Amino acid sequence: MPAAITPSILNADLSRLADEVGRIPSADMVHVDVMDGHFVPNLTFGLPVVESLMKHTALPIDMHLMIEDPDRWAPAFAEIGVASVSFHAEAAKAHVRLARELRAKGAKACMALNPATDVTPYAGVLGELDMLLIMTVEPGFGGQPFLDLCLPKIKRARRIASAQELELRIQVDGGVSAETIERCAVAGADVFVAGSAVYSAADPDQMVRELRRLADEAAGPTD
Repeated sequence: MPAAITPSILNADLSRLADEVGRIPSADMVHVDVMDGHFVPNLTFGLPVVESLMKHTALPIDMHLMIEDPDRWAPAFAEIGVASVSFHAEAAKAHVRLARELRAKGAKACMALNPATDVTPYAGVLGELDMLLIMTVEPGFGGQPFLDLCLPKIKRARRIASAQELELRIQVDGGVSAETIERCAVAGADVFVAGSAVYSAADPDQMVRELRRLADEAAGPTD
């Protein structure tokens, strides 16, 4: 499957979000990190900001909820029409039920794993998901260096999905750049969150296209 690039607006100029999203028209989705100050120490956007942003872009919104009690709060994001919602395995109480509820409300159901969380115990849940998000930094802050120790987990997740014949996308988030994206693609990832790499570039949209090219070339031909 061709690579998808989903720039994180956490690294954009937060005072002018609509304009910043307008600088990445080639992006496949816009990645929006919601942090509650509890599950992670940082505090970011809430539902009203996301609703407002959606009025100013036609790009699909890719939500990443780094929050406690996603079973309660995640469905509301699906209800406003975002494209996908990622909840953390470590925070959810009823993974399958939540995934099915998100899908029923029209969003793609996605589950995120922290760097230290093994994918193997969740092998039985993957069939309920559209995408698995593997964190390649500790969640909570942008601009952190990529953790190579997560590469074996990406490979393991891809093997498990292939063994079950699942059309599961694997997203990586954290430290993704022109220097790291190829390793992630070779390991089996096909959706890439890039924040600092995109918004620190002189031409953010050109960086989106370059990251996609690097990932596609590293992954090789697709059927």
